[in-house]
Amino acid sequence: MMEFLVRQENNMPAMAPEEAASIKTAEREYAQQLRDRGVLRRLWRVPGTRTAIGWYEAEDTTALHDVLAALPTFQWQNISVEALATHPQEQLLESSSKSAQGVLST
Repeated sequence: MMEFLVRQENNMPAMAPEEAASIKTAEREYAQQLRDRGVLRRLWRVPGTRTAIGWYEAEDTTALHDVLAALPTFQWQNISVEALATHPQEQLLESSSKSAQGVLST
């Protein structure tokens, strides 16, 4: 699996309140489905903006694109994606953690 940092700027236009509420509900439901599937790992908002930053896991860039393109608000989003690679410091932490677990389990 690949990890991605996704910045989504929502530019949904003004519309009837009922229509906006329906779209927002669909967006929340889809986000929960992505969480349940392990695709959307974390989601933050940027204070004072209509921007969200998400940590996603997907098989590859095409799979991520498919997930993002299915967002109910996709047509109004400016999206930027950064593929993430494990930092050597993280690899050291993982190795240390596995070593410590081995000691604790014996």
